[in-house]
Amino acid sequence: MSDRQGASLQSLVADAIRDGADLLRQELGLFKAEMAENVGAIGKAVIFFAVAAIFAIASLIWLTQALVYGLAIFVAQWIAALIVGVLLLLVGGILVLVGKSRLTAAQLVPSRTIKTLKQDGDVLTERVSG
Repeated sequence: MSDRQGASLQSLVADAIRDGADLLRQELGLFKAEMAENVGAIGKAVIFFAVAAIFAIASLIWLTQALVYGLAIFVAQWIAALIVGVLLLLVGGILVLVGKSRLTAAQLVPSRTIKTLKQDGDVLTERVSG
């Protein structure tokens, strides 16, 4: 009977190790998928920042041209260039705000992985104590 209990105990330990390894592989897979998703979101935010930088540079060119026209000849041309420069600056500002809203620290946290790890811990605690 002692032999039977030993074999049964060995079987239980082997099953627990196998199940733990399977669980670890699944959690690692979830972590990888979630981090790839988060990196994709960060990439999109970086694109918004790049486009915003292009608009900011263009607005600086137009504002500089407006200043030159305004100081050189004081005609209506500088007003047009100033309006274009301000509009480009507004578009750049809006793109910065959109990029900033998409780039949050919360996106970097693998929340689903953390949630499932907590659930796994609760299940293991229940099985060991129950």
